[in-house]
Amino acid sequence: MKDEVMLSLAKTAQAHDHVAPFNEATMMALTSGAPLRVELFDDIVAAAAVGDAPVEFVVHPRYRRQGRGRALLRELVARDEKRFWAHGDLPGAQRLAVIEGLRAVRILLVLRTNLMPDEVPAPPGVTIRPFIEEDVPQILAINAAAFRYHPEQGAMDLADFNQRRAQSWFNPEGLFVAVRDGVPIGFHWTKREGAVGEVYVVGVAPEEHGSGVGSALTRHGMRYLFNAGAESVELYVEGDNEPALSVYRRLGFSEFKRDTLYEKD
Repeated sequence: MKDEVMLSLAKTAQAHDHVAPFNEATMMALTSGAPLRVELFDDIVAAAAVGDAPVEFVVHPRYRRQGRGRALLRELVARDEKRFWAHGDLPGAQRLAVIEGLRAVRILLVLRTNLMPDEVPAPPGVTIRPFIEEDVPQILAINAAAFRYHPEQGAMDLADFNQRRAQSWFNPEGLFVAVRDGVPIGFHWTKREGAVGEVYVVGVAPEEHGSGVGSALTRHGMRYLFNAGAESVELYVEGDNEPALSVYRRLGFSEFKRDTLYEKD
């Protein structure tokens, strides 16, 4: 019952704000019944997803500007919760952070483009092909190595992989693998929901960094998305990752929105 209330509240808030209040992992947990600590406040007025990850909470649009968000935040802090995602970093979230003395400790940018990139050949000796089932162990190994310092992506295991490919948007034709001498060295997992495509994950083995594999994979997947009917393509990138931001800007990406992680000292 709590999950249904949370999903309904999330849908209402997204329609009002044009930003989803919960991230993909939370939404998958809510829809699949996976373990997730859910807290409801004032029935359907406000809700929070609480766990090992930072807290995500939302107040029903009809009941905002009444001090409910502030009261909820204070209650969560009193329970020793210290980190909170503000998806879209909307003005109301920014004001609440200032009032309650929270500081921004991480910015996750969403970049978007409607420009089809030029196709570039794969580096010599490298082939880009569609995913096959035998690639799964290598994809997980590459992902772990490529994102070993990333707080979410680097932890993806087989269960996470299977949960993601069980989603309605998954298309095996949109998962590409770069191979050298018969061995996978990188992958690009694309995602498309309606008119928006996403550079969902691009992972390259550390020893291949700088070889051009990542660029070739990214462009290959983007062209696939546009040819499949996407009107725009987006991606997530850390706000302080200047090398990646430079690459994406050259591909025509610009900031569409941002998620900010706030922390209470």
